[in-house]
Amino acid sequence: MATEWVEREARPISLRQLTVFGRTLTESRLLSSANYVRLELPTRIAHRLRNMQTLPYTALTNRHISQVHELYYSAFERLRKVPEVRTLDDNQVLCAAIRETLNEHLSVIPALAMGVLEIRSTVTPEVCDKLMTTMLRSRISRRVIAEQHLALTETFHNPPEKKSGSGGADDDFVGQVLLKCSASQIITSCAKNITRLVRRAYGPSVSIPRVVQEGDLDSTFPYIPSHIEYIIGELLRNSIQASILRGRSEGPNSVYSSADPPPIDVLVCEAQEHLIIRVSDQAGGVDGDVLPYLWSFARGPRRDKRLKNLERVPRLAGTAQEVAVPPSIPPEDKPPAQESSTSTMSENERYPSSLSSITARPPDLRLGIGLPISRIYAEYWAGSLELHSLEGYGTDAFLQVSKLGNRNEVLSTRASMDAL
Repeated sequence: MATEWVEREARPISLRQLTVFGRTLTESRLLSSANYVRLELPTRIAHRLRNMQTLPYTALTNRHISQVHELYYSAFERLRKVPEVRTLDDNQVLCAAIRETLNEHLSVIPALAMGVLEIRSTVTPEVCDKLMTTMLRSRISRRVIAEQHLALTETFHNPPEKKSGSGGADDDFVGQVLLKCSASQIITSCAKNITRLVRRAYGPSVSIPRVVQEGDLDSTFPYIPSHIEYIIGELLRNSIQASILRGRSEGPNSVYSSADPPPIDVLVCEAQEHLIIRVSDQAGGVDGDVLPYLWSFARGPRRDKRLKNLERVPRLAGTAQEVAVPPSIPPEDKPPAQESSTSTMSENERYPSSLSSITARPPDLRLGIGLPISRIYAEYWAGSLELHSLEGYGTDAFLQVSKLGNRNEVLSTRASMDAL
């Protein structure tokens, strides 16, 4: 049965298509969205099942890879059996199956990451990296179309004008797409969240560098906030933590241990078709033994430590909330609602299961997957993420995103799948 679905090509979409389709929502359009998702999800899952089934037998029997395969097969069977959606009640059946699948798959990222680290003796690191990248890119694509449909269903049954106390922030969303996403607001929100997390981990007296923004701070663009929040959150988290560790290694007389350590400079540049965000720190750069493997899931030093740390993160959505303050923090440490970006917060609170906990982990819990996942998020909408390190001085990270929303999602084709 899966073979029939593997023969189908996935149908990519763009942010512009998501917004145009969902802006004028009718029952007919909602049912059309439901049937697209009903066919597209099992198709994309079948492609990933094929990926795993091409691995050597010893790799496929790895307990973590096997766990992911079972989750995918279960989801495939559940979703392919959903009948054609003809009514709103049929759509509720589909939405229930989607929610169940999204929740079950929160364990996929850490399981995959542990699996590719453990099968390196039977599968080359290059194949492991390609498998991980393909699986995660497809996972993002499925969550986009699944969560977009859930959001459209919620909007259809509870239009913004019917919500009591609505301040109008929902009007800027079409499903989960924020029409006027502000890089500056997201940078500010991420910086505040990570600062709280670091103070809770290292104590209130720790020296934390300020995040200084400059450039085109008023620019906005259509985007899914959780994607760019995750990327910015990881970049700021890395820079802030590196600055703290440098201060600790150099001692109390270091400028990095002072009340005003060198700041993290964030430059926002708006071009005709793109927005470029540069995050610059003076925290000493990336270690020479790590730099060549910065974007790899399977290669590099500290493998055993990464495996041990991943075992401490059983569920991971790969979202911005995972870069934020843990849910167990005392009330006095929680960010006031007025300090957060109302747009991004309203969306994240609406769908917490889709973006749930990489940066709520303790700062010293190094997983080795934050930057590679960030690059996959950046490239998903035809953007890019590059990093340049000057050892002994600092690091510059460059994030480029499409400002127009007219680029299709980047998916793996059947040809590239067969080449795995």
